[in-house]
Amino acid sequence: MVTMKTPESVPVEQVGNNAEDVQQQAPENQTTQNQNPTAEEDLTPQVDFSDEEAMLAAESEEVSLGEDNTESGEVESVSAATYAGKTKAELVEILADKVHNEPVQTLRATIEAIKIAFYKAHKAEIENLRREAVETGGDPDNLNLPTDMNEAALKALIAEYRTKRDEYLAGLEQSKEENLKVKMAIIEELKALINSNETMNHTFAAFRELQQRWKEAGPVPQANVKDMWETYNHHVENFYEYIKINKELRDMDLKRNYEAKVALCEQAEALILEPSVVSAFHSLQKLHDDWREIGPVASEYKESLWERFKEASSRINKRHQQHFEEIKQEQQQNLELKTKLCEQTEELNATPCESRKEWNKASEKLLEIQKVWKTIGFAPKKENSRIYERFRVACDAFFERKRNYYSGLKDQMEDNLALKTQICEQAEAIMNSDDWKTTGDRLIELQHQWKEIGAVPRRQSDAVWKRFRAACDTFFERKASHFSSVDAEHKENLNRKRALLEEMAAFDVTGVTFEAIKEFQRRWGEIGFVPIKQKETIQKQYKEVVDKLFGALRGSERERNFDKFRNRISNLKQSGDKRLRYERERLYNKVKQLEADIATLENNIGFFAGSKNAESLIAEVRIKITKAKEEMADTIKKVQAIDAEEKQA
Repeated sequence: MVTMKTPESVPVEQVGNNAEDVQQQAPENQTTQNQNPTAEEDLTPQVDFSDEEAMLAAESEEVSLGEDNTESGEVESVSAATYAGKTKAELVEILADKVHNEPVQTLRATIEAIKIAFYKAHKAEIENLRREAVETGGDPDNLNLPTDMNEAALKALIAEYRTKRDEYLAGLEQSKEENLKVKMAIIEELKALINSNETMNHTFAAFRELQQRWKEAGPVPQANVKDMWETYNHHVENFYEYIKINKELRDMDLKRNYEAKVALCEQAEALILEPSVVSAFHSLQKLHDDWREIGPVASEYKESLWERFKEASSRINKRHQQHFEEIKQEQQQNLELKTKLCEQTEELNATPCESRKEWNKASEKLLEIQKVWKTIGFAPKKENSRIYERFRVACDAFFERKRNYYSGLKDQMEDNLALKTQICEQAEAIMNSDDWKTTGDRLIELQHQWKEIGAVPRRQSDAVWKRFRAACDTFFERKASHFSSVDAEHKENLNRKRALLEEMAAFDVTGVTFEAIKEFQRRWGEIGFVPIKQKETIQKQYKEVVDKLFGALRGSERERNFDKFRNRISNLKQSGDKRLRYERERLYNKVKQLEADIATLENNIGFFAGSKNAESLIAEVRIKITKAKEEMADTIKKVQAIDAEEKQA
């Protein structure tokens, strides 16, 4: 059986929200789930194949209904979902009522649905017994199943149904033989009617009576249908030739036949648009029977009317044939897909797994294969049972190997229990310590060690876990209580940092120096931690003010550098125009190079747009572009200064 375990919770260090010094030392994630599976448990749920297995059980020889009776007119199907939620006893009761009280020729689809629902419930009962055996330490593969009286009753009712259906079919064949005799006698009466000396009106009335008796006689054996109809139609046409002398009576009958066959053509053409291909096909068979029952039409309409009816029939028959060809093709594709899944499962089953991690990974793969299998429809009927049996055998073999693996972990689990007991003892030895940093780090380390240790026997799993968690909780609750006293100090630090920010914001940037900024930074650093909820906001405000001061400082530096440059070009001018022109050319070339660099960087932004780390790459490129533009602006300013100096010359 496949079971799901309940994961253990992990001890969580409970620290006051404002204990900033402790939080900065702790790992990012102390709330790590620690799963503690046991060898008695299978950790991967299998996909529910109860529907498929119920259908296969319902096709077994003992409960088979035999070949389909195509002459019963039964074309509709009944879903097993109609009987979902019923107990086996209720299903047997429903089946008994239908077998005893409903026409046997209408029951096939209903009985098939009841069988599937019955064996699905039967499968669920067995799985519950297996689960109970596992939970009580029994062997789920050697269940002592009691005699199932409901299944015996089901089989008896199906046997009764088969007997009744055989009797019905035998009676149907006997009835067809009787119908054949009746119709052959009618043909003889029709032949005699042509040679009668009765008046025309009396003869025509007798002909009508023969037609009506023919319709009421019912079906005949399939082997006699063609010859019988050809003989009947031959003598009907002879009769119409015989009554040519009464043209008015003959024309009236031909007109009536014409109108009846036109109506059949219209009905056949309407069936072309019928959504149910199967229903349209069966309705068409009835129309063909009706067509044969109707007498001849005038010779000028005979061929065109038949062609019209045949055209509609051909289209319906073609749709019917295509429908089943598509089903056949789809089922063949399903067989190919399921064969591949069987191969993948067999390959997975042949792959050795040496650890719980490898078994869990392989189980996840098999679970995905099972899910895909459920999405695929049926294979061809003759292959469906075989391919499912192959898949089921491969899946069962995999989980049997997995169960054997976990069964072999008992000794290892005892060792794991000893290791976890040692960890409990170590945690209990330090849980009353006041060395918050060292002890907290040590307990977090023990938590990680605990997580790395494998499964322990199920009967000790909960107790040893609670023991370890109690020791951890004892320390971290004491620690949280201790650090709760620092809240007031953190609030005071927040007020001091806000006051310093106001002072920095009001500082006159025109006289800013590097030493002044460093002094602000020193004073900020001497103030202690603030409440954790305000930490990010206050730090962001501090960064903005410091960046503003450094920006002002950099602006002053640029001006001083430009003053130095002006002094330098004055000296170059005194040394001669040649050196000054050389400096201007060097700066001009630098401007051109910077322009090219900026164009390249801007072009690169388009290439980075589709990359994995697009945002960070683009941000980095934009910073480079900004710096290049600033440098180009400074260089242009220097070129302009040289030009101004030359004009003064």
